[in-house]
Amino acid sequence: MKQYLLSILFLFSLFSLKAQDITLKVWPDGAPNHNGMNEPEEKFEGVRVRNVSEAEMYVYLPEMEKNTGAAVVICPGGGYWIEAMDHEGFEMAEWLRDKGVAGIVLKYRLPYGHHEIPSGDARQALRIVRKNAAEWGINPDKIGIAGSSAGGHLAATVGTRFDSGSSEGSNAFSAISSRPDFMLLLYPVITFREEFGHMGSRKNLIGEGNDWQLVEKYSNELHVSPDTPPTFLVLADDDRSVVPRNSVEFYLALKENEVPAEMHIFSEGGHGFGMTKKNLPVDQWPDLFYSWLKAINVIE
Repeated sequence: MKQYLLSILFLFSLFSLKAQDITLKVWPDGAPNHNGMNEPEEKFEGVRVRNVSEAEMYVYLPEMEKNTGAAVVICPGGGYWIEAMDHEGFEMAEWLRDKGVAGIVLKYRLPYGHHEIPSGDARQALRIVRKNAAEWGINPDKIGIAGSSAGGHLAATVGTRFDSGSSEGSNAFSAISSRPDFMLLLYPVITFREEFGHMGSRKNLIGEGNDWQLVEKYSNELHVSPDTPPTFLVLADDDRSVVPRNSVEFYLALKENEVPAEMHIFSEGGHGFGMTKKNLPVDQWPDLFYSWLKAINVIE
């Protein structure tokens, strides 16, 4: 019996080492707006969630001897109607932590007709990381954002529309910049233009119809500027869900604005590969991303 209890404690300690270090609410005092979802949050198909009405952050901090000072806020994908928290979230955070980079998984509120909700949560998450940077061993100038699929659209929205903070704001976060220092975009939805956009994500974020102002607002290739952060893009040529032109147009816009960028288009991988190992060349992307972080001097 004693040996059994020791084995259970050992297994529990291993699990604890893999779990996130900190869980916190993005809006502990209540969000400034409501996304209209009043049904209970629901988990399904492993670690996927829907009916998300409260944003949370799951913080994975590296060991002190491994710590590079860099951090990544991770936005899982799911077409703006679910969030794939596992292979596009927690697994990525664990891999980053093992590499000495803090991984912060963001469970953002889903829009349900309120298009400003997800990006508002993501900007606030970046501010929270910067506010806690010293305590968490993070360099406030080395905080990036990552996103997969619709999460990539969210990350690109924040990377092209951010604020530098204002001392005239009404709370402790108002003066903190929401600009990410770099971006990692995995098979991202970029545009809402009908020619090559992902109409499911568009419908779930901005609704039915053809409101060009909203289509333009969330077609991120149209909002790249010289201030857009350096970007690393990963996708597969055989992606039939979010066609490669999304990433290509974004890359071209980055180059037009002289923003440092690197793009990898693998021959196979389809859509939604995340951190899943498929024995395909696409499995190389995490190590390539880590090398790119070195190339842009985010890590040594």
